[in-house]
Amino acid sequence: MKPNFNEMTLKELRTYVLAHQDDNEAFYTYMDRSKQEGTWVKMPPLQSMDDLDNYPEFLETISKDGEQ
Repeated sequence: MKPNFNEMTLKELRTYVLAHQDDNEAFYTYMDRSKQEGTWVKMPPLQSMDDLDNYPEFLETISKDGEQ
């Protein structure tokens, strides 16, 4: 039985998504909630992984998200 994603905090939902990477419903719920709660980070598409060096604010944001 799946948990109720709407009752989970964003952190709990993130943890669930990382542990159940094949659960598309959980992933889409997490993405929707991230966007609604203002944790969504916009940046142009990367041409390579080296492009991440051009977006230190993005790296900082995702690092903080993992610590919470």
